[in-house]
Amino acid sequence: MAREGDGKPETEKYVYRISTAKEWDELQSNGFTFGGDLDNSTACFHLSTLLQVQPTLQRFFKDVNEELYLLQIDSNKLGDGLIYEVVEGNQWFPHFYGPSRSFAPLPLDAVTRTEKITLSNGIFTCTLLH
Repeated sequence: MAREGDGKPETEKYVYRISTAKEWDELQSNGFTFGGDLDNSTACFHLSTLLQVQPTLQRFFKDVNEELYLLQIDSNKLGDGLIYEVVEGNQWFPHFYGPSRSFAPLPLDAVTRTEKITLSNGIFTCTLLH
């Protein structure tokens, strides 16, 4: 797993994908997904470390009216296509580009666990977040 820039974080065993029900269904049906509009426009999957999931949910998913799922992904199965990059000046976020930054689909066999996310009293929850 490559990292770019100085102050690089250690690669974590798992990274996390906040997924819509549609994307999760596609992943299960096809064995892979190319993600959503943002992923396609940037040619990478936007992922989070476990500590980044709740802030990401709060910032980008508070008004989403779809079922959401949290996918736990084995970092080793993403190989050198997993890149940590600085976002907004000082936050290192994992992104999956695929081999040689070829924008490969996210494979189902990299997902080790999936849980439905619920929103209650302004807080997103699932057992992976506890």
